[in-house]
Amino acid sequence: MSEDEAVLKAEREFDLVLFGASSFVGELTAAHLAESAPPGLRVALAGRSRKKLERTRSGLAGTAREWPIVLADSNDDESLAAMAGSTRVVVTTVGPYVKYGLPLVLACAGAGTDYADLTGEPPFMRRSIDAADAIAKDSGARIVHTCGFDSIPSDLGVLALYEAAREAGAGSLGETTLVVTALKGGVSGGTIDSMKVQVDRSKSDPAVRRLAADPYALSPNREAEPDGESERDSTWVGQDPDTGDFVAPFVMAGVNTRVVRRSNALMDWAYGKNLRYRELMKTGSGPVGAVKAGLVVGGLGGLVGGLAFPPTRMLLDRVLPAPGEGPSEESRNKGYFRIRITTTTSSGRRFRCHIEAKGDPGYNATAVMLGQAGLCLALDNQETPGVAGVLTPATAMGGVLTDRLRAAGQVYEVSEIER
Repeated sequence: MSEDEAVLKAEREFDLVLFGASSFVGELTAAHLAESAPPGLRVALAGRSRKKLERTRSGLAGTAREWPIVLADSNDDESLAAMAGSTRVVVTTVGPYVKYGLPLVLACAGAGTDYADLTGEPPFMRRSIDAADAIAKDSGARIVHTCGFDSIPSDLGVLALYEAAREAGAGSLGETTLVVTALKGGVSGGTIDSMKVQVDRSKSDPAVRRLAADPYALSPNREAEPDGESERDSTWVGQDPDTGDFVAPFVMAGVNTRVVRRSNALMDWAYGKNLRYRELMKTGSGPVGAVKAGLVVGGLGGLVGGLAFPPTRMLLDRVLPAPGEGPSEESRNKGYFRIRITTTTSSGRRFRCHIEAKGDPGYNATAVMLGQAGLCLALDNQETPGVAGVLTPATAMGGVLTDRLRAAGQVYEVSEIER
């Protein structure tokens, strides 16, 4: 971005616009911003319905009840362009992104406006990269996908391991495994809706199926990556080599692993060309743990298969949450997650990153992650990496975002594992 463009961007009406503020997660994000945004930060709430936005605004704390309202619609390119041109940062919760997201990405990329979302949809991210990366680089925009439970803990956790290994002179990262050791929370209607869209597109489009099967689908230079056979996502029951606990595939591995690999490639493979990354979920020890792992594997396969078959989808639609629905405040407050990521470096030394947060991972904890990502883009330009394009949380904001999340109560702790 040129000096003149930077001046024009600084002179915009708003510092941050939250698009989709009246959605379930949008309201939680608005509440977090109301509590966390510093005085003087110019925040606006955006969406299609003034009435719904006013209702959201009325429930906020303090001066946030005076935040301006911006009307914009994902199906109205002119309104998206006006919104993008009015602010320095857009944070959006409006999905499924593969259906509604690309026009806003293009509007922000063209206007030089930073952007953060909650997508967990690799096909949308690939479209965004192909359509907007060059535009965003020219304008200076940072387009940052996956700024929620998928994929901030994975992306920032591996970054933290890399930084610890580099500081210790321990070499590059090799075998690196994320294990979700504890998790309590509900599944959002928005996530289910995104899964339906991806299932439908995979059924009808062979290119989408190939993309879903490619571990390096989001790489900026696919030819420079391995063939991918050794990086296929886990699909069956296994055992944790460190603890002996039974493990199952982690439901978000399909997006998280690809984001981590994109970060590595965008950083010129700083983590190492021998990085081998996977994600698993602990189910317990002994026969009970083995049975639970089998149930997880069967349940994941059954859910995808059920969504792909019209009669069973009709039945699932009756019991699964719809877009805009979510658990009660009491239930959300009881949620939490704990994650450990372990790596073995090229020198044989081992490091571990422990990550945890209180609150339902897909709701309360995600609202904190998305809100802090937006604040980081708006406030921390002097400390962040200073790159532009279609990025990841690690490459756009790096450890600056990790520090923000720590200050907001989430835990990221790295230690070396003594032999």
